[in-house]
Amino acid sequence: MTTPRQSELWPDATPAEAPGFKDPAFMANRKQPVHRWVPWIAGYSQQFVADALARYLPDYGTVLDPFAGVGTTLVEADRVGHTAIGFEINPYAAFACATKLKAHRIDPVGLQRSVCAFREFHAEAEASGLTPRTVPPAGFRTRTAFYSPKVLRKVLLAHDFMAAQSDQAIADAFRLAFAATMVGYSNYSYEPSLGRKSAVGRPDVDDYPVMETIAAKVVQMATDCVGYAEERDRRPRQDGYVHHESFLPNQEGRETGYRRLDENSIDLLITSPPYLNNYHYNRNTRPHLYWLGFCEEPGDLKPLETQNFGTYWQNARDRDHVALDPAIDDAEIRDTLDEIRARNPEKGIYGGTGWANYAAQYFNDCARFAAGAKWCLKPGGTALVVIGNSILQGVDVPTDRFLARIAETQGLEAVGVHIPRDTRVGNSIVDSTVRAGKTAKATRLYESVVELRQP
Repeated sequence: MTTPRQSELWPDATPAEAPGFKDPAFMANRKQPVHRWVPWIAGYSQQFVADALARYLPDYGTVLDPFAGVGTTLVEADRVGHTAIGFEINPYAAFACATKLKAHRIDPVGLQRSVCAFREFHAEAEASGLTPRTVPPAGFRTRTAFYSPKVLRKVLLAHDFMAAQSDQAIADAFRLAFAATMVGYSNYSYEPSLGRKSAVGRPDVDDYPVMETIAAKVVQMATDCVGYAEERDRRPRQDGYVHHESFLPNQEGRETGYRRLDENSIDLLITSPPYLNNYHYNRNTRPHLYWLGFCEEPGDLKPLETQNFGTYWQNARDRDHVALDPAIDDAEIRDTLDEIRARNPEKGIYGGTGWANYAAQYFNDCARFAAGAKWCLKPGGTALVVIGNSILQGVDVPTDRFLARIAETQGLEAVGVHIPRDTRVGNSIVDSTVRAGKTAKATRLYESVVELRQP
């Protein structure tokens, strides 16, 4: 098995020209102040962003993340002195991002006092056998009880305490602490998609120190707030901001998405859009969306699915034929889609036809994203897009190289494709007979940084 090299993916570049990006894996964020507040299944590391900021924006400027997630780009840019702007359609991720960006405004002393009050409330509730006032979200249904009875009572009591907080910043800190820990004491886990622990041989959670876990997270947040405020005080500026909407404008295109930003106003764009792997961010954050009150019934999730970058296979598979945007006049991309479409016709929409529709929509949204980057970036500005290759119906799809070429159709200059991570875990893609089938040759999943520039 060979490892892809930059020279193979981008013939005009040589390995010596590669900037040597840090491994973008998100796992490293677990130890970084503020970044560690919320676990996330995807994204990149604080160190990757810090390295990119130092290299491409040595002076203070404006940084954009069109797919902000839980805010790694925005928090790091804001922390070191840049103006940070983002877009995020998932309400839970947008809430986490916005809360982290306000870390310097949270009173750490007040937060610590609230932790003491939280512990006292818990002790009194246990001693008195208090019945919670909060009830579970009615619309949130799972095949197995999400929480056992003992855990559920503690979760509901924690929500009673949060609801009683008059200080919104403190209430949000507790809500985020709950959201960051809530799956850990549930009967579900990420494997990598959300599923029952029992399905992977793990026992259900009969009881758990819920209050202590939430309190420990809030204490960690209070500690981080002190350091974050001290760093931001070195250069007072406006707070970072995340727009809770898609970066891609709606059909009317009026004052939505990237059109909210002034043309040629962004110095550096750092982002990682959803990969072509059908990972369903909205379904996998259902517990957070329901328990934090961002949705009440399944229909509330539909707009998120339709607005998602590249949509989802489940949304695209039933369409007769998703045509490639005429602006993407690229023979290799067309041939790849045709090859996927021809695979496993006996499986109907579960075969190549459905997956080709999904891939075509994804590449059409790549063109829309590139048009947005073209609109936003200043002359000479750079976009760094972290993305991985994919395997659909056994067909290797060099998504990074395709994105670079699609960006050129929108007027951006494709500088290069760099590979800081030449092996990526992806058994759910490689081994799935529905998504992949058998590949004709040994294929390795890797992660790239596509470097684009505004002429």
